[in-house]
Parts: sequence; C-alpha cells; structure tokens
Amino acid sequence: MNNLGGADLNLLVVLEALLAERHVSRAAVRLNRSQPAVSHALARLRILLNDPLLVRRGGRLEPTTRAMEIAPQLAEALGRMRHLLAPAGFDPGTERRTFRLGMSDYGAAVMLPALLPLLRAQAPHVDLVVSQASREVMAAEVVDGETDLAFGVFPDPDQALYVDRLFEERFACLADAESLASRQGMDMATYLARPHALVALRADSESEVDSALAALGLKRRLCLVLPHWSVAPDLIAGTDLVLTIARRILPSRPEEKGLRIFTPPFDIPPFGFQQIWHRRRDGDPAHQWLRRQIKDLLTA
Repeated sequence: MNNLGGADLNLLVVLEALLAERHVSRAAVRLNRSQPAVSHALARLRILLNDPLLVRRGGRLEPTTRAMEIAPQLAEALGRMRHLLAPAGFDPGTERRTFRLGMSDYGAAVMLPALLPLLRAQAPHVDLVVSQASREVMAAEVVDGETDLAFGVFPDPDQALYVDRLFEERFACLADAESLASRQGMDMATYLARPHALVALRADSESEVDSALAALGLKRRLCLVLPHWSVAPDLIAGTDLVLTIARRILPSRPEEKGLRIFTPPFDIPPFGFQQIWHRRRDGDPAHQWLRRQIKDLLTA
C-alpha cells in the first residue's frame, strides 16, 4: 500500500462496500457492478494487502482482524476524498446520496414523520437506510463508518464522535383509565403495588426508571419487557399494567383509547436525545445539511 502508483484506488471503494455488506452480491448491487467484478476486485485486494480480508462463515463473509483494523481508516480516507472531489457548493435538490441512520423505534416515531416529507420536497434524490441496535452498537457503527448518524442517549461517547443534544425528554406514566381511582394518577404505594411494563432491548438493560427507584431503595415488579417503544402504549388498555416511558411516544389523545397519562409519583431525571456523528463526517456539506434539518425539526 506504500506504493500508491501501482495501486488501483478504486479497489478501496469495493473494500468499503464489502466491509459494510459482508456479502459479494449485495456489495455488487451497492456499487452497481457485476458479482464477478466484485469477486475479482476482492481477489486483487487480498494480494494488495496480503490478507484474506473477508472469510466465509455460514452464509456470510466475516472480516479478518486486519480488515477490522483497516475499516475506520478506510472510511475516514474515503470520506475525505469524497469531500475533496465533491462539486463546490451543495444543492439538496440535486444531491444523490444515501444516508445510513441508526435509531430505535422511539427515534423513528419522533423524527421520521417530519423528516421524510421534508426530504421528499427538498432533497428527492437523498435516500435513507434506517437500522436499529443498542446504543453501544450504534455508537460503534458510527465509529467504524457503517452508520452516518445515530440517534439516542449516549452517556459516554467515543472521543472520535461529535454529540449534538436535540431536545430534553421527560418521563410520564400511562395506565388504563378505569383502573385508576384518581384522575391525578397514583401515589408511590399504589405505583409499586401494580405490575409494570418496560421498553428495553434486553431484560437486563439499564433503565432510568429503575435506577431512580433504586436510589430510593425501592423496586417495582416487571411483568412485561419488550423492545418496541411504539407498540407499548397499545398494550396497556384493559390491563392493570403501568407503563413509565418517554413522554413524546405517548398518544396525544389517550382518552380515546381508554388510557390516562399522569406524572410519576417520584422524580426521574430527564434525558437528552442526541445525534452523534464521526469527526470525519463533520465537514461534509450534505451531512451538515441533514444534521441541521433534523435539529430544526426537533427543536421547533
């Protein structure tokens, strides 16, 4: 690789696609090339870098240690080259770009209904690919260059990441209206006596609600743990369950579903909803434009 004069730098674009897709056929589609052409490029890359780079395990290609070491440097180098070669100025109406976004269904619910109409009107050739994972995995994918922007709560971001706080979110409780003795909700004793639902990717995930209770020396009974923010409110009507969840995900007219929203009977610290991106993307005009649109939408 030290001899750039003898290297075809287009091979690096193929390697980027292979590391992202980990599948020759999908990489070929992404690059608009034939599968044999991508396979041939991979063979040349293996010779050039003196490493297998990707090895087949099951039905997918897995990167070698060397490939994993290369990935972040490759993403940064190609990002800089694309920025260097991009036309002067930025026109969202003509920009052709695919952005890979990481978010939970909470993020999708609060962001995408406003973002998609804006993109279709102002940037019709900009496409989005949305994925979901834990906050740790999403942050790692941004660092590795697999994701352009990730959204959520990132308490200990990597030093390579920029973090922008989009808004502050608070918690509220949701319960079946007929199961409540008071329109004001419930006191702590009643709250703890009821079974609860928790939205989390894993049952052992850290919960801001349970951390706040633990600080008071208290614990609630969880009888439902599920990973879907958007469906959780629909599971409460007709049950004795209490759902304590981010306020923005709750229905705007809960009474129409036989539900009632009320303030938790104890203090739960609010959280900042953030967008994160790698430093290598910071100067990209298209990336800057998208970040600005998202911030304007969510802080309006």
